[in-house]
This record gives sequence, structure tokens and C-alpha cells, in this order.
Amino acid sequence: MLDPLMSISPVDGRYRAQTEQLADYFSEFAIIRYRVRVEIEYFIALCAIPLPQLVGVHPSLFPAMRKIYQEFTLKDASEIKATEKVTNHDVKAVEYFIKERFKKMGLERYIEFVHFGLTSQDINNTATPLSLLEGIRDLYIPTLETLISVLRKMEQEWAQVPMLARTHGQPASPTRVGKEIGVFVARLEEQKSQLTALPYSAKFGGATGNMNAHHVAYPSIDWNDFAVHFVEDILGLKRSYPTTQIEHYDNLAALFDNLKRINNILIDLCRDIWTYISMEYFRQRVKAGEVGSSAMPHKVNPIDFENAEGNLGVANALYEHLAAKLPISRMQRDLTDSTVLRNVGVPLAHSLLALKSILKGVDKLILNRSALEADLEANWAVVAEAIQTILRREAYPNPYETLKELTRGNEHISAASIAAFIDTLDVSEEVKKELRAITPHNYTGI
Repeated sequence: MLDPLMSISPVDGRYRAQTEQLADYFSEFAIIRYRVRVEIEYFIALCAIPLPQLVGVHPSLFPAMRKIYQEFTLKDASEIKATEKVTNHDVKAVEYFIKERFKKMGLERYIEFVHFGLTSQDINNTATPLSLLEGIRDLYIPTLETLISVLRKMEQEWAQVPMLARTHGQPASPTRVGKEIGVFVARLEEQKSQLTALPYSAKFGGATGNMNAHHVAYPSIDWNDFAVHFVEDILGLKRSYPTTQIEHYDNLAALFDNLKRINNILIDLCRDIWTYISMEYFRQRVKAGEVGSSAMPHKVNPIDFENAEGNLGVANALYEHLAAKLPISRMQRDLTDSTVLRNVGVPLAHSLLALKSILKGVDKLILNRSALEADLEANWAVVAEAIQTILRREAYPNPYETLKELTRGNEHISAASIAAFIDTLDVSEEVKKELRAITPHNYTGI
């Protein structure tokens, strides 16, 4: 195996420990195993029709057939790769591998029904979405759900903690820390819901999508019905129809766009938390032995959020290319999708890295209530909105302009200056009492 120090990509080198589970779904080994799986399940499905020439294949043999992919090894994959050097065709090498295994099971008379009537894209365009379906389901979504759960706990824990808001970078009507975290929870939940609703589409229809070879050999069989049953009931995907030789990839593009939107939300989260750390609203737990700067001993940098932001950007660049390129193919098929599809696991690796970095970062966060309170106390001008709104209610003349004159450009608005202003207002004592009760610490809405 390649030494991680010699890896070109950091997802297989520096970050291998955090991404190695993805190898079960998106490595060269994995895609070969998925191809073997589709070919064998297809052969079993032909036996189940049954095709007249396959009636001698007893169902008791099916479990042994499935073991070929269920117990697939690196040695098996290497054997297929060795054959591929001769055939210069990856799917044909898989076909030959299965035929050899069937011979050893005493099924030599049936081996020409391995890959019967198919083109390589019937295998690739089912194997790849199947790997995405299972990889996202088994690894990505659980990690995303863990982050959402952690953020929701933060939302609940800090639900009543007031915080000065900033719009355009300027002090604005106060909010609450928990509510601001809750915004990201709601956004991520919405995108996760869309992600889980997306179909994983697959092409299965022969050389140009018309089941030509199947139909000419067995014209009495409803091959479209068979293809739907195989793709949807057996593989758990959604069959695209009609197609050319290849999948449309439109739903795959939607998947990558969805993952990109999730990443954009996470970039937004990382930048906000990074900024709050710089404002000392959050402090970070110090880990023994860690170094923040090679020159400045005092530093505790928000590196987890910076690392996540960088990886999310790399992932999005790849998602954008995948979503833009894959749905485009010249006429019935060109080969440009083939090399691109081999990279589908790379942006997922960077996305998974980012999720883990964010989880690591939020675990270090300590809410600095004193900094939050000090910032609120230093910005009494933000209650101007509240005062002028109540004065509008009371039909006070020009309330907005009156507060604008008091607060805009004034070097410092304090509790005392607000109180003094309230005393000058020509309103009832009851209204003045209502106004005096408003502070930056309690003017946080609902």
C-alpha cells in the first residue's frame, strides 16, 4: 500500500485517518466491487424471470454467487486490474472475473449470460449512484446529523443569552446567542430534508438505451418492466427512462448542488463563529501540548473553523464542476463523464473533513458572557429603535427623526443619556416607565 507521506492528495495522505471509511464506497477497489455486485445481481434477476436457458440455475446457488461481491478482497480487485491491462476496458475485466468464478462453481454453460445484452454504462451508471447512495447514507448524513444535534444543544443552552447583533458590521437590535445558532440549525435541517428526498437515478437500457439486444433475443419479454424492477426493487435506485447510452445525471447534479448549498451554510457558520471568537464572545478550550503560533506563544487560533472553511471551498469547486459537466454529453454518449465520475468521492471527503473539523471546533467553544454583556452595555444606542416605535404607537410627532437626532453621530450614548432623553419627552409617566425598562440586555425580541 502507498505510504501516506507519498500521497498526492491530502485526503489519502495527511487526512487519511479521517477519510479512510470513504474508501469502502469511492476507492478504485470499491467501484470494482460495486460493478461486480451489479453484474451478479443482474444475472440472478435474469434467472428469476426465468430466461429459458437459465432454468437450470437453482436458487440455492444465489447465496454463493452473492458471496463473490460480499467477500470481495483486494486480491480479487488486483486480479481484475491485471485483466484490465490486457482488455484496456474496466467493465469487461469485471465480466471475465465473474465468468471465471462461475466456472469454478460449475456454471460454465451459463456464463454467456453474465453481462448479457448490456453495455458498460449499464454497470457504471448503476454502480456509481449505488456507491453515492450508500456512502452518503452511511457516513455523510450521520456526521451532518451529529453536527445539527450539537448545534441544537447550543441553541437550547444559550437560548436566553442576549447578544448585540451587527448588521453591516454595525451595532444593531440585540438578539440572543441561541437564536443565532438556531438559524443555522433550521437551514441545515431544511437542506438535509431535501438531500434525503433526492432520488439516486440510474441508467439501465443497453447500448443506446432502447434494450435493443434484449428485445431482439427475447421479444416476448417486457424488458422495460424488467429494468425498472431490477434498478428500483433490487438495487434501490430510480431508473431513468428514456435515456441515451448514459444516465442523464440531472439528479446527480441536483445532489451535488444540494451538497454545495449545505457547504455554503457551513462556510457561513464558520465565518460567523470565527468572527465571534475574534470579538471574544467565544473563547476556546486549550488543549495541552498544542501550539497556536510558532512565534507567538499566547495564541489560540480558531484553526478548526479555518480548516473547515478551506475544505468546504475545495469541495464546492468540485461539486460545481460535477454538477455543470455531467449532464452534458455529445449525442448518445461521449467519454468525458467517465474520468469525472471517478472523482465523486473526493468532494465528499473534503466535506466530511470539514464536518469533523467543525465538530472539533464547537467542542472547544466557551461562551464569554462578560464580553457579551460589556458590548451590550457599551451600545445603548440600539434601544433607539424600541423607543421610537413606542413613540409611534403613542402618536408622538416625528419619533424617528427625534431619535435619529439624539443617536446618529453622537460619540457615546449611555444609559444615563437615554434616561435623560426619556425625561424630556412629552408623554405620560406610564409610558416613560415603559421606556425606562428597555435596555440593550432585554431588548431581544421573541
